[in-house]
Parts: sequence; C-alpha cells; structure tokens
Amino acid sequence: MNETVRLQKFIADCGVASRRKAEEFIAAGKVKVNGHIAEIGEKVDPRHDSVIFCGKKLTHVSGSYRYIMLYKPRGYVTTMSDELDRKCVAELVEDVGARVYPVGRLDRDSEGLLLLTNDGRFANSVTHPSHHISKSYRVSVRPRITDDQITVLTSSMMIDGRETYPADVRVVSDEDDKSVLEVILYEGRNRQIRRLCEAAGLETVRLKRTAIGQLTLGHLRPGEYRELTKDEVSLLKRQSGRY
Repeated sequence: MNETVRLQKFIADCGVASRRKAEEFIAAGKVKVNGHIAEIGEKVDPRHDSVIFCGKKLTHVSGSYRYIMLYKPRGYVTTMSDELDRKCVAELVEDVGARVYPVGRLDRDSEGLLLLTNDGRFANSVTHPSHHISKSYRVSVRPRITDDQITVLTSSMMIDGRETYPADVRVVSDEDDKSVLEVILYEGRNRQIRRLCEAAGLETVRLKRTAIGQLTLGHLRPGEYRELTKDEVSLLKRQSGRY
C-alpha cells in the first residue's frame, strides 16, 4: 500500500522551504508532480512519485538534518533568495554545507535569534501557533511607555482576520524619551510586536529576538551562527509537544 503525504510536507522534508512557503511555491506553479503542475492539497508517494521544483528533482533528506542558530542582523530579509536583490540570510549560512531554510521569520528591520534547518517536521513544530512556544524580544520604543500603553500591548488584536494570543510585557528600563521592554509572544504572527506598538502610539526603535523557548541567543554576534546541540534540539522538540 502506498504511503502518501501532503506535497507541502514532502517539500519541507526535502529541505527546500517551510510548509507555508512550500504552499506559496505550489500556488505559483513552481512545482510539478509526475509531469503535471501541482495543486494545493495534492498528496504524493515519496517512494514512487517524481516531484520537480524549479527544474530540479527533490529527494528526501532524512538522516542528514541540520539545526542552525543564526544572529540575524538588521537589514537582512528572512528568505533564501529575493527578487528585489535585497540582502538575504542565505548569504550568512552559505558555508553550512547543506540546504537549510528559516524557521519562522524576522522582518528586515529586526534582528536576533533565527533558526534554520532542513527538518520540515521540526520547523513546523516550532512555528505552529497551536504549540505556543514562547519567543522573547528586547524592544526599544519611543516615547516613554505609560500604563495605558502597556495595557494595549498585552491585549489581543486582529491580524489577518484572526485574534492574536496576548503577549507578556515587562518594562526593563525607562529614560526621559524612551523605554526598553521585554516582550514575550506565544505564536509569532506577522509583525505582531510592531503592530501592537503602532496601536499603542509607540515608535519601535529597535527589536531584537533574544530567545525561542528556553533557547537563548547567548554570545553570538550579528551575522554569526552555530549548530544547535543535540540537547537543544531535543529541548525544543519536547517543548512543542509533538515528539
């Protein structure tokens, strides 16, 4: 009996992109299955079906998974290529020796901890909103924050038609014209912190992701990366509740 999987999962397991990005590739007509243009929702048998992405046949990479922690600098987009010729995080991990892709995202003007892998199941377990793996950020805002503005930041808001899970916010320090905050998210929606700050009438001066779950950025400097240890990978897998 054939064992089929969703096409986007197979693409992710091959180390090409996350499942979400894979769906975008499928919708754009960049994927073929057994000679025909693939469709969203299609299933494939990895043992027998031929899957072609941008002219190259995909092969499952089971047994050779890589897990990378990168300090993404500001000014880089979280993608492996960019049609606008902007700087991409791919440039920072060219010597990894494997085709890895970002786990989640950090927008161009943000910095800090970014994971990259070729393990599609791991990537999905870390990023899926239902798993509520915390992501911690150090955020500088102007002007100095008020109690009412903290209430706005810790409230739910609608993003892309869905209500967000409330964030935790702690004031780290105050100055005359700005505040430094620790913000903890439990789902990581698109530009959620910047949207919350905008709703509160605050300017986001700097945004740095410092931790994912119990995994912290440590002493990495902007542009540097390192391999995760086996214990760190196991910890994130346990936190996701899917292993």
